[in-house]
Amino acid sequence: MDEILQRFLGYLRGVRRYSDDTVQAYAHDIADFKRFLDNEGFGTYTDVSPRVAKFYAATLSERYEDESVSRKISTLRTFYHYLEDEDLIRTHPFLEIKRPKKKRRLPKFVYPEDIETLFDAIDTSKDKGKRDLALVETLYSSGIRVSECVNLKLNALDFDKRTLFVRGKGSKERLVPIGERALETLKTYMLTARKTLMKKKDHAFIFVNMHGNPLSQRGVSYILNEILRQAGHYHRMTPHTLRHTFASHLLERGADLRSVQEMLGHENISTTQIYTQISSEDLKKRYNEAHPRAKKK
Repeated sequence: MDEILQRFLGYLRGVRRYSDDTVQAYAHDIADFKRFLDNEGFGTYTDVSPRVAKFYAATLSERYEDESVSRKISTLRTFYHYLEDEDLIRTHPFLEIKRPKKKRRLPKFVYPEDIETLFDAIDTSKDKGKRDLALVETLYSSGIRVSECVNLKLNALDFDKRTLFVRGKGSKERLVPIGERALETLKTYMLTARKTLMKKKDHAFIFVNMHGNPLSQRGVSYILNEILRQAGHYHRMTPHTLRHTFASHLLERGADLRSVQEMLGHENISTTQIYTQISSEDLKKRYNEAHPRAKKK
């Protein structure tokens, strides 16, 4: 059975071209299902019937939130589709299992004045501050994911064309425009602070930590939290908030949906459309706050 699982994970990496993190999540979900089969004495993967699948789905609802239940069922559907294609099973046990309806939450974003407060709180007289400003400017100016940002290398920057060459989910590549302010901060950081922070290290990653090693995603979150503390902001903001803010600010100012989709690297435009809802919700909020006759007496 372990051999079947390893072959499936190899298929996800090689054929579906999923990232290591995604493959690890699939492995974790299937391991959870295997423990259930062992504990209940239901045999192996290939012995599972629709009744057993229904029973497992019911136990998931008792242990996890709807979003996690939905993901785990989706994982097992993919797994059993693979077993079907490999002629290892005759009946797909999870085909009729319904997933909980996904609750779509509006992404959190911040206003332009909050972004300016964030930038103003960074002390650029020091090497660390030069790096922090370049980092935050890059995230907000380009809207790239934090994972994409920490993996940027020197050859990803084109100062003349004002673009970033980004490798995103599933190793998909795209060109992303970046603003002049962000480019200026990047140029200053790379010509001064980065050289000092690198010490004797030798690698091509743009953003480095205080030891000269490539900056991690956790490191970016830590840096942002420090800046928020210095700015006096006590509400939570993550690197992903900057991505959401980038998208909502563009759409609010008239950018077309297809262009924003391309810049964000979204496969489906429906994923991008949620930001139009943010803009309309924000518009209604500002109207209710500002118009003297917006509310009943």
